[in-house]
Amino acid sequence: MDHSGHGMTMDLPPFTLGRGLEWSADPFFLVACLAGLALYGWGVVRLLRRGDKWPVGRTVAFVLGVLSIMLMMCTGLNDYGMVMFSVHMVQHMVISMVSPILILLGAPITLALRALPTAGRGRKGPRELLLMFLHSRYMRIITHPAFTIPLFIASLYGLYFTPLFDTLMGSKPGHIAMMVHFLAVGLVFFWPIMGVDPGPHRPGYLMRMLELFAGMPFHAFFGIALMMASEPMVGTFKNPPASLGIEALSDQNAAGGIAWAFSEIPSVLVLVALLFQWYASDQRQARRTDRAADRDGDKELEAYNAYLASLNAQGR
Repeated sequence: MDHSGHGMTMDLPPFTLGRGLEWSADPFFLVACLAGLALYGWGVVRLLRRGDKWPVGRTVAFVLGVLSIMLMMCTGLNDYGMVMFSVHMVQHMVISMVSPILILLGAPITLALRALPTAGRGRKGPRELLLMFLHSRYMRIITHPAFTIPLFIASLYGLYFTPLFDTLMGSKPGHIAMMVHFLAVGLVFFWPIMGVDPGPHRPGYLMRMLELFAGMPFHAFFGIALMMASEPMVGTFKNPPASLGIEALSDQNAAGGIAWAFSEIPSVLVLVALLFQWYASDQRQARRTDRAADRDGDKELEAYNAYLASLNAQGR
């Protein structure tokens, strides 16, 4: 594709899925994704060589998460996303709501903590610095629901309904920063809810579900607002190139429908993941209880039976 400016192509032909999936790499995201895959692969290989196991499902989830970012940012979708609101919204929704879920299910922080060597007594290496970061006040703040839920909502309304969006879309660094922001917001929003990695906030499963559903209605309302608008609301997409053969308002309506639909998809994905985690947690607790009973001869049950027997004797 013939690029001009910061990746925007003014004479793109009408959008088709085939054209959208053509290879058209953004160098920043290509390098970042390949580096992420390489580091994750290094961690898995290091564990396996040491004789430790690492769940295949986690590796698959992480790889799919990174590939989903590459699909959005290293294909024609990124070119069309500069001039079509609907395609941009697909990018936004995938990078902020699908990619983070898959990456978090891959447990990259847990892998890093297990793969990185310890620096030794009194020294600080990468593993120690990562632990310090995880336990820092900064992490406690940015993963707290009082921060993540408003941020998740503001990333929609505060971006698209203000001039900030047009400013960011006006330069390549601005566009990259916006996409990185979408990914970061998704990671900090979903991490306390269904992330496998250890984190500062890990509420009970019921509370996690409440956190999930607290943000989703605002997401749906955002999509409905775009669909119901009687005129284009975002300056960047008010005058699409004539070569695309699209009308700005209908493209905006499509973008609103995509935003509305995506409020449901991640909810289902996260809910399923949460239910599986809840079940696995109960199973682990049951196994721990059984092992404790085997070790102490089920003294707790014996004590309870003795208590019942004493009550029975007193009643005679």
